[in-house]
This record gives sequence, structure tokens and C-alpha cells, in this order.
Amino acid sequence: MEGGVHEVDASAFRECFSLAWRNPYVLRLAFSAGIGGLLFGYDTGVISGALLYIRDDFSSVDKKTWLQESIVSTAVAGAIIGAAVVTNGFLITGGQFLSYLINLAFTKAPGTWRWMLGVATLPALTQFILMLFLPESPRWLYRKRREEEAEAILRKIYPANEVEGEIQALKQSVEAEIQEEGSSEKINLIKLLKTKTVRRGLVAGVGLQVFQQFVGINTVMYYSPTIVQLAGFASNQTALALSLVTSGLNALGSIVSIYFIDRTGRKKLLIISLCGVVLSLGVLSAVFHETTSHSPSISRQETAHFAAYSCPAYQSASATGWDCMKCLKASSPDCGFCAAAADKLYPGACLISNSTVKDLCHGENRLWYTRGCPSRFGWLALIGLALYIIFFSPGMGTVPWIVNSEIYPLRFRGVCGGIAATANWISNLIVAQSFLSLTEAIGTSWTFLIFGVISVIALFFVLICVPETKGLPIEEVEKMLEHRAARFRFWRKETYDDAKDSNVRV
Repeated sequence: MEGGVHEVDASAFRECFSLAWRNPYVLRLAFSAGIGGLLFGYDTGVISGALLYIRDDFSSVDKKTWLQESIVSTAVAGAIIGAAVVTNGFLITGGQFLSYLINLAFTKAPGTWRWMLGVATLPALTQFILMLFLPESPRWLYRKRREEEAEAILRKIYPANEVEGEIQALKQSVEAEIQEEGSSEKINLIKLLKTKTVRRGLVAGVGLQVFQQFVGINTVMYYSPTIVQLAGFASNQTALALSLVTSGLNALGSIVSIYFIDRTGRKKLLIISLCGVVLSLGVLSAVFHETTSHSPSISRQETAHFAAYSCPAYQSASATGWDCMKCLKASSPDCGFCAAAADKLYPGACLISNSTVKDLCHGENRLWYTRGCPSRFGWLALIGLALYIIFFSPGMGTVPWIVNSEIYPLRFRGVCGGIAATANWISNLIVAQSFLSLTEAIGTSWTFLIFGVISVIALFFVLICVPETKGLPIEEVEKMLEHRAARFRFWRKETYDDAKDSNVRV
């Protein structure tokens, strides 16, 4: 998701993790805050499986893609409001993985999707209780002139040999903030855009956040089981089980990024990630093209076997050239494909789509399809999805958040980070709200091809507009943004001196 907000780089994360592991008080604070990431990851992941069963229970949802998109988009819309709330990327992807496991566990339980969604109350209740015992932020306490309370909390967090230095650093930081606020005019969007370093930082930061969503990551996470069904796997349980792979790879990618981010650099990781994303989206587009253009044909004999339930559109047509895909596109009423008993790739029957016909088809040991058609290429789609996650997660999944935590001047970091995060969630909402409609209007193959073209544009954007911030202090990043031009820059790390050589206004 790809939706977590990283406020620190990987080395700082490892340092914080080490500190938390040695100090039970810090561990409790981290767990209390981090469980929110787990909850959010669960909420955004659980809907992918719940949607399969909501469609089964409510025929109006099954027939209207905009209703399905609206259900998926609800959590995303809420996140836009709180986009400046901090969450840990690993807990989010871990929460998504947990949601897929729980989805799978409840596939045979009465009420399926109700249990899937209801389990989310447990971590929410746990966090609510833990939040009651959380202390105030030391920074906030200092700003309110409650120094003794702030120092008491800091002494619980830091070792004795470090705490005095942290107290002094916090005092100086808060005093500098107060002094700057008293001597400066109010920050507004126009002022931000007039400041060259901030403007260039926003171009890079907001651009990365928008492209993170427009290359299609959350169509894979929110609609993964649906995509698996579009690839020709009929069973809800099978779709959920296979989708578990993509969710697990996404969580693993968050761990991999922690290792590589400071060794490889932000820009290299983005470029490698996007090259892999383009490749995997090309594979997915090709697979779905083959799936839709080589679907099993409709047999008059097979359809006649269920004469009372045959699809009216098929009956009234000449029936020449009808295949599974044409059957699924029939409407008034909607129709489904009942595969041949001998082999799902053989010609099958085109029947009315309802629960009675579905049970009748299953009763004869046949597979019932309403989302996608049987295909020998289905496993290639799973490979394409896996490749997509493997390349996306360590790079485009993590780096945009890290770059946004490093690229803005300190005074504007909170405002700019909030703008970038909001842009991310708005883009997320647009993609989540339009994916199923796109697949219905132009087909799954063309939809993934569009994501692939956007990924190519994102690659050029990274090459031209995104600086390498690895290992640079904020002062040097500001100088680099002040003097750098829009230009290609690949493997060599950019420094202030490099940027000064091309002082071209962006």
C-alpha cells in the first residue's frame, strides 16, 4: 500500500527498534501507536475478501461495479482526512497479510463477510484501551511550559547517559520553533509555491505519491481476489488462498526495503522498482488478453442440458461465435458460465446467473464462472501479480514516504508532508473507485496496459525530477533544491556542487 507513512529513514528505524527492544516502556508506547497501522492494514486488506461474499449476498452489489468500488473506497476516503496521522508501513502490510489469513479462515463460516469485517473491532478496542494510558508528547509538554512532566517522560525513554543530551536538544528545538513562529508570517499554499526549494521539493514529493497510486498498487491489494477470479479461478476460497501470496510478498517487501534503502539509495531503488513494475504489468496485460480472446466456447448441447435456465440473450441470438466472455457480458438478466464436467476448458453452458443455477452447476461437479472465464493462462497471471509486488514493494511502496520525510525544509516539513500524503490518498481513492469500471468498459488487459504506460511516465519523472537524498543532511538537500535543474540523473549521487552547476529555474 501502499498507504503507510514513513517519517524516518531506515537507519533511524533500526535505531528506534533497538531502543524499544531494550526498554519495555518504549516497547509499550511503540505497540500502542503501531497497532493503528495494523488496524488500518487489516481494514484495507479485509475488504478484498469480504467483497467476494458481499457480492454473493447482495445481488445489487454483484451487478453494479460502482457499488463495489464505493465499498472498497470507504476506508480510503476516511484516510484522506487523516493523511498527516503517522503509521508504520510494515504494520500496515502485516495487517493486510493478517486480513487475508482471517478472510480465508471465515470462508466457510455462516455470515462470512460479517465475521471478516467484525474481527477488526479487536485491535481497535485494544488500541483504545492502550491509548488511555499513553503519556503526552514531551514536545507538546515543553511548548505548554510543563518541563518537569516532559523530562520525566524522556527519562523513561532514553538511557541515563543519553537523556540529558536529548532534553537539551528538545529544549533548543522547541525554543527555535516558538521564536520562528513569532517572527514569521502564516504559512499558506501561495507562500509555499513561491519558495523555490519547497516548490521543487513538492514537485518531487507529491509526484512520487501520485505515481505510487497511479501505477496500480492498490488495485492489486484491494481487488486481488477479484483479479484472480478474472484470471479464471472460479472459487472464492481458491481466489483468497492465492491472493495470500501477494499480500505476504508485500509484507516481505517492506522488510527488504529497510535493508536496501540506505545501501542502495532512494533513486536507484525507485528506478529498479519501476522497471520491474513495467515488466510485470506488461505480463499481466498480455495474460489477460490471451485469457479473454481464448475463452471456452458455448455449446448448444451443454446449454440444452439446463434448458429451463439457459441465458435469454443466448437463446434469442444466432449463437454463432458465442464464448464464455460474451456470455458473461450478457445482461437483463445477467448470465454465467457453467464449465463442462469433463474439462473446464471444453465448451460449456451459458445460463442465467443466480444462486439456484450456481448450486445446480456445482451439484454436477462443474465450475461456475461469473467474473472471469476458465483459462490455461491463469497461473501466468499469478506470476505477473507476484512479480509486480516483488518489484513494487521495496521501491515504490516505501521510498516515496522516505523521500517526503527528507526533502522539505524543517519549517515546512509538516505542511508539505500533509499535502503529499493527502495527494497520495486522493490518488488512491481515484484508482480504487475506477478500477472495476475500467475493466468492465475496456477490459482487464487494457486496464493493466494503462497502468504500464503510467509506470513508464513515472520512471522518466524519477529520472528527471527526483534528487538522491541518501545520506544528505537537510541543509545540503535545501541547497541542492535551490540550485538543481530538471535533468536526467541516474546512478551517481547528486550533491550540492553538482546541482549548482546547472542553476536553471524550474
